[in-house]
Amino acid sequence: MKLNIWFRVDAATWIGIGHVMRCLTLADAMRKLGHSCQFISRSHAGNLIAHIRSKGYAVTQLPGIDRVLSGATAGSVQPDHSSWLGCHWSEDAAQSQAALGDSSVDWLIIDHYALDSRWESELKAVCGRVMVIDDLADRSHDCDLLLDQTIGRRPADYLPWLKKGSEVLCGSQYALLRPEFARLRSSSLLRRRTDDIRHVLITMGGVDQHNATGQVLNALNCTGFPQDGRITVVMGATAPWLAEVRQQAGQLAMSVEVRTDVIDMAELMAVSDLAIGAAGATSWERCCLGLPAIMVVLAANQTGVAAGLKEVGAAEIIEDTLQIGARLPRLIETLLASPERCREMSQRAATVADGCGAGRVAQRLEALI
Repeated sequence: MKLNIWFRVDAATWIGIGHVMRCLTLADAMRKLGHSCQFISRSHAGNLIAHIRSKGYAVTQLPGIDRVLSGATAGSVQPDHSSWLGCHWSEDAAQSQAALGDSSVDWLIIDHYALDSRWESELKAVCGRVMVIDDLADRSHDCDLLLDQTIGRRPADYLPWLKKGSEVLCGSQYALLRPEFARLRSSSLLRRRTDDIRHVLITMGGVDQHNATGQVLNALNCTGFPQDGRITVVMGATAPWLAEVRQQAGQLAMSVEVRTDVIDMAELMAVSDLAIGAAGATSWERCCLGLPAIMVVLAANQTGVAAGLKEVGAAEIIEDTLQIGARLPRLIETLLASPERCREMSQRAATVADGCGAGRVAQRLEALI
């Protein structure tokens, strides 16, 4: 049976790109099984609509805004991130329903911190089933299936927020990773048994709104990182600080390559010895490949991921961008002097995610129809 699946997800300079990217991973997994997928997304500043279309998916484009306004949208009690939507939830619900038209929708998948049970109930009336992707556990949902890929998350965390009968998939075993991560997992883990730190990968998110990347480069410049070592910086093509980072990279004594529109992230992670990155969705990619990491918390919603990975010993954590200058040089010096610590981090990280999560979720979506 071929399923008709729709995704409601946004990217923006204030939202980041992670929500869209993990939805694309799930869409790819469903398409591989023979199902049809398409998207509804707002044309906010920093959107990924063109990228979604380049992957072969139809996108219904809703009106966007150039910047997020402070405070919640007008009306009754709203989710903490309601201002991210760019309009009132009821307006978005009406526009999304119009986008669906007369389509027979088997699954509507929502990945948006600004939407809650009120929006979901409106759309559930015209859809077969509703799935929510979340990692906050901070608002009510009206869905048949909820996915939270946060390490250590328990179904009980969602009991206050879900109606009876909703199924919950929790934990990093469901992390939505592209298939190339599972494919490179064995070779990546093997090389980490002997290699020292000579190639550092910096990934502070596709937007990096406050230029944490620049702070990381400054901190690395104050360490004993080998002058013949390599530093690779990955940024989004529309990142607001891209030009400044490129200029900064050219002025450093170290070899620094700044890359955008990266399509070989798994390969790049597999040949890197240490990552310095945001505590977002790429955390599970690093874990799958056993890549030791120093993680920087860039937003409140990343604290749970950071805490979980610190607890299992998979990463060192910098809790705030204001601490980068003071803490990062010391952490790097410690790891340079202690390769065995990196190998231990690698082994512990590899237990967190195996790269097969998207397949597990896809199988569940099929089974529930």
